[in-house]
Amino acid sequence: MTEILASTAIAAEESTTERVVDHPAWEVLKSAVETIRPWQSPDGSIDFGAEGAPPGDAVRAEIGRVVAAVEELSPLLPHDAAYHTALVADLRRWADAGFGVPDFLDSLLVFHPAAHRADGLQHLVVFPMYTQNGNPDRNLEAVVMRVVWPEWLAELERTRFDNPLFLSITFEDFTAGYDTHSAVLFPETIAVREAPERFTWGAIFCDREGARFRRVTEAAVTALGLELPADIAAMIGDQHRCQQAFALWDMVHDRTHSHGDLPFDPFMIKQRQPFWMYGLEELRCDLTAFKEAVKLEADGYGQGRDAQYAILFDRMFRFPVSGERVRNYDGLGGQLLFAYLHQHDVVRWTDNTLHIDWDRAPQVTNQLCAEIEKLYRDGIDRPKLVHWLAAYELVSTYLAPHPGSVWAKGPDALDLTLPPRKLVDDVLPDEFPLSMFFEALAKKLRTVIASTKGITAADAERVAA
Repeated sequence: MTEILASTAIAAEESTTERVVDHPAWEVLKSAVETIRPWQSPDGSIDFGAEGAPPGDAVRAEIGRVVAAVEELSPLLPHDAAYHTALVADLRRWADAGFGVPDFLDSLLVFHPAAHRADGLQHLVVFPMYTQNGNPDRNLEAVVMRVVWPEWLAELERTRFDNPLFLSITFEDFTAGYDTHSAVLFPETIAVREAPERFTWGAIFCDREGARFRRVTEAAVTALGLELPADIAAMIGDQHRCQQAFALWDMVHDRTHSHGDLPFDPFMIKQRQPFWMYGLEELRCDLTAFKEAVKLEADGYGQGRDAQYAILFDRMFRFPVSGERVRNYDGLGGQLLFAYLHQHDVVRWTDNTLHIDWDRAPQVTNQLCAEIEKLYRDGIDRPKLVHWLAAYELVSTYLAPHPGSVWAKGPDALDLTLPPRKLVDDVLPDEFPLSMFFEALAKKLRTVIASTKGITAADAERVAA
């Protein structure tokens, strides 16, 4: 414990150092990375035989600029010294090997940002990687970030929600892969020769999540004529409160993937299954966070109430109408939550105005969580296909399947001589289409959601001002 406290104190002291983004070397680094990125193939390599390919000397010169900038910035971040040393070695090895498919496993293995979480601590991260919900190619990216780890959150992690791998962060600056809708930094996205035996961290940008939530929620509230209680309206207008709410939500959500009465095949193992299974898992984690937030509010944590409404509004307003309608499991979860609350008379759409029973919302939302938890608890006694069908029945109780769905016709319509993974082929890309309500809402919010691409807390504050 003494060592942990000491490392936290050191990290807190380090967090007061000069801002990396104010140093001239950051702009050099960023410029070099942006020069290299268009030269890369989707797998991260550089094809010198392709039309318009740069000469090798030009690429090596840009890598030299990246290396020099990292070495110049690294003294500002002594807690990342081992990572930056390994990063420079990986960059040089990539150049020496002729810029084939990059392999940055060595630097990834020594980057442990969750090892000493201190509020305000800076990190400079450079990796070839794709950005989830952003750029699908493994381009070189650079990002400067700060840890969000206030004492109240640290105390909750120590005493109630143990999650030693979780990191809540904010953007300082970033390259083009993050000028997107991506709000996470996960080690799984980084180009390596082989996956590590275990990952030691996972980071989520609570500032982007908070800023995006505020912009979309404000637009949805206006479009739907929803009257908000004063404290909820104040939270939506406050970027700091929203960031804190998302930090709490994400911390509990993240740990829930490995907690609870899970079927034998846990969600986090890569497997082929119908997309509603992923939708239910993500919703289960969000509703578990909601349930815990209700308890925290009762215990006097204002962040608990804020997290409840961040979850409700993001799930009901943004998730169903974001992204494509192809296996959109987050969208499905949002549709299910709205439909459940509507069919239990918590949400009403009357006279072209949305009404919410604020007093009953926590109870009924927790009721849906209990239904999903029962599905999981019963799942251990079921074969995989039977479990999938039970999950389909739960979803289709509240959401209308596509009229052309084979799965909606029940097991007699499926070729049960096939293994379950083959039956996934019978799932329609949009198995549960949007309701008329959400089709109309999507049209009203489409431009607003598109405007959140690359959004930061500073963007949100400028709009509010």
